[in-house]
Amino acid sequence: MKYIVNKSNNPAYNIALEAYAFRELLSEDEIFILWINEPAIIIGKHQNTIQEINKEYTDQHGIHVVRRLSGGGAVYHDLNNLNYTIISNKSAEGAFDFKTFSQPVIETLADLGVKAEFTGRNDLEINGKKFCGNAQAYYKGRMMQHGCLLFDVDMTVLGHALKVSKDKIASKGIKSVRARVTNILDELPEKITVTEFSDKILEKMKETYPEMTEYVLSEAELAKIQASADEQFGSWDWTYGKAPEYTIERNVRYAAGKINTFANVEKSIVKNIKIYGDFFGIKDVQDIEKLLIGSKYDYKDILEKLQTIDTRQYFSGMTVEEVAKAIVA
Repeated sequence: MKYIVNKSNNPAYNIALEAYAFRELLSEDEIFILWINEPAIIIGKHQNTIQEINKEYTDQHGIHVVRRLSGGGAVYHDLNNLNYTIISNKSAEGAFDFKTFSQPVIETLADLGVKAEFTGRNDLEINGKKFCGNAQAYYKGRMMQHGCLLFDVDMTVLGHALKVSKDKIASKGIKSVRARVTNILDELPEKITVTEFSDKILEKMKETYPEMTEYVLSEAELAKIQASADEQFGSWDWTYGKAPEYTIERNVRYAAGKINTFANVEKSIVKNIKIYGDFFGIKDVQDIEKLLIGSKYDYKDILEKLQTIDTRQYFSGMTVEEVAKAIVA
């Protein structure tokens, strides 16, 4: 395993860095990265950005908005969040083993006197309160897992910057964002800084993987990452994209995630369709969108089209019937 030292706090650059390690450093079997962002909302790959954020608030407060490569929901980062990335060639596609890849965090907290637990689809909790969400992405048999650790985040800003959908709040039986999360610092018997905590995570990784050494990026690689940050991950088109024209909107939530569908339907035929949500999957949901164009906007017809592919690779944990029902009643 290799680790990369990253001192940047620029969110677009940091997403570009992990994307480079994920897609370009294919000869490295496993890579580990720790990183800290300036105030930012990091949007899941399949989400409709404008529906997930309070854009007036983010604009007024200079909060970055950047889309990542993995699925799942939107998260808020600031300089007191610690993010970690693990990239591996060894995990089989479809093996959503969040727990295994979160172990170094759990063990580090145990060393500091805090009992943390893995729970739900992709969360880590202390005393029933979430402090870390995880997400995964796949590329040519390669897996990337990353987590966002709330160390001492400003919960007030988090509450204002992120719009939490009413159905998500209702489905989990909670009253607010604040009721669901905690900061690691608040739980520690002895207080430390986020930098010290980062150092302890890296120490735990080195202890777990004694063969781990540093991968030093060349000047050419750094330039390529910066170009990617400027041209892709920092661009409006990547983060927001062009909203489709639509005549029908559907929002359906299952235990495995939410599907938000916009369909432009003319004479009962799907002319354009866009699928958003906080679901996970190995493959790009654009394949589903292309498949459904030209279909009758009818449950039976949509189901028949979806049955020609393995929808579990796009919507993990959902049946093909559930996906069809999310798209058309």
